[in-house]
Amino acid sequence: MSATNTTGFRILAALSLVHCLNDTLQSVISAGYPILREDLALSFGQIGLITLVYQSSASVFQPLIGHYFDRHPSPRSLLLGTLLSLAGVLSLAFAATFAAVLASVFAVGLGSSVFHPEASRLASLASGGKRGLAQSLFQVGGNLGSSLGPLLAALWIAPYGRRHLADFVLPALVALCVLLPVARWYRGRLRLLRQPPGRTPARAAAPVAPPLSPRRTVLTLAILLLLIFSKYVYTASLSGFYTFYLIEKFGVTVQVSQLLLFVFALSTAVGTLAGGPAGDRLGRKYVIWASILGSAPFALATPQADLTGTVIFTFCAGLMISSAFPAILVYAQELLPYKIGLVSGLFFGFAFGVAGAASAFLGYMADRHGIELVYRLCACMPLLGLVAWFLPDLRHGPSGPDKTPDKTPEKTPGR
Repeated sequence: MSATNTTGFRILAALSLVHCLNDTLQSVISAGYPILREDLALSFGQIGLITLVYQSSASVFQPLIGHYFDRHPSPRSLLLGTLLSLAGVLSLAFAATFAAVLASVFAVGLGSSVFHPEASRLASLASGGKRGLAQSLFQVGGNLGSSLGPLLAALWIAPYGRRHLADFVLPALVALCVLLPVARWYRGRLRLLRQPPGRTPARAAAPVAPPLSPRRTVLTLAILLLLIFSKYVYTASLSGFYTFYLIEKFGVTVQVSQLLLFVFALSTAVGTLAGGPAGDRLGRKYVIWASILGSAPFALATPQADLTGTVIFTFCAGLMISSAFPAILVYAQELLPYKIGLVSGLFFGFAFGVAGAASAFLGYMADRHGIELVYRLCACMPLLGLVAWFLPDLRHGPSGPDKTPDKTPEKTPGR
């Protein structure tokens, strides 16, 4: 293994670890809602407002922050995002008023808005050309962190009280220590990118022209966002309500339902890890097509299955559909190669926003019409994968399917 490849893998491993720690902090927020409600005598309406503030700061600001750092890249950006999350969690541990709680969750969400697009940019820089693999490694860390948050909240915060949220300063400090060498590496890459044209080292990356015309780029981005919508509405029905569905339909215990939810979470981690490399080898369009549409038969079969079939079909659906996001994200980044932060922020933010809004709407539907109807409706969402047919195959380049590439001149980051 070359020194360059070794360095790239170390950066990707560090980013994945920090993503795990960051998303652990993020997921502790929602896992701690019952404790917050009891401590501060909050109404369900106030809990909903907390969720709105958090989801807004964690989604709406992502493309804006990503666009800012596209124009003004900084090696301190990831450190800033982690510090914001740390400050928010620490403040939440001791918040005595509802207003203080809102300020705390806003800071945690803002930290997420800084971290995700910037870390995705660095994963792309460290990929060595295997951008799908890099995004998969980065995102699987987030999947693990999202799973650990509720578990740690149940084991550490619920028995001992909300102030033990302050103990989560430790993983945040670990994340900061891991990010220091990453920031130094990023500073070196920025120096290479900012070299005058006549002095650019041979190792610097060659400019890459956008593959499609502006009109086709906008249309293609709209298709990708529709696919993200279908994926996250379906996964929200599982991550948020799967345990209730199993308990109501099959009469399993809470412990068994939680174990089966972990089986689904495992399938999404494996799918995420597989989706990026598959896109590198086979073409991202075909992985996106197979991932979302390929999950449809399993999703449609789930509401008609017995308990064993439900577990198997849900595992297969989660495995298939979760492999789409790394391929979708890298495909979108390749559409706008000089706006990676904006694109990453747009897709991460849209995914978070769709997941939050879908959870609220599905909860309302379940209250009015029952959890089984929700699952029958959501099982149809992967059929939207049919629109992937209209995605251009970017492996053909400007001389292939799309012969009108964007003529925007190459830009140097930060210039």
